[in-house]
Amino acid sequence: MSHPVEVWLFDLSKGLAKQMSLPLIGKQIEGIWHTSIVVYGKEHFYGAEGVGIVPPGSTLAGPVPDQRFPMGDTAIPAEVFYDDFLQQLGSGQFSGDNYKLFEHNCNNFSNEVCLFLTGKPIPSFITNLPTEVLQTPFGQMIKPMIEQMQPKI
Repeated sequence: MSHPVEVWLFDLSKGLAKQMSLPLIGKQIEGIWHTSIVVYGKEHFYGAEGVGIVPPGSTLAGPVPDQRFPMGDTAIPAEVFYDDFLQQLGSGQFSGDNYKLFEHNCNNFSNEVCLFLTGKPIPSFITNLPTEVLQTPFGQMIKPMIEQMQPKI
């Protein structure tokens, strides 16, 4: 049995990044992206608390994503995904203690999950955003401040 896999994309800035990024950082960005993976009738995400699994549309990011990317179907049984793969990710690489806003975040998690389920990465404009921001003078200026706040985010 196959199961559809979707990447749900949310702009955490609610359009503000698109309006303000050019004057602030000298580069136009379309949003501040948060992603989750919807598969097996559940929404899977990662944050400072670790891996989360909820009914679709019930995360703090909101009930309706800004965009949905159908990534194909997976034939991997739900038991294998939850009992083997996701449990290992949640207790190791993607534990809450390992969360880093710029380097190891929800988008890296979504990419890892999508690769496992479909063999395809999530769209690169999502995973490349932190690097693009950090390459700007403003990005370099705010990185230490963000890292200092990290445990509180």
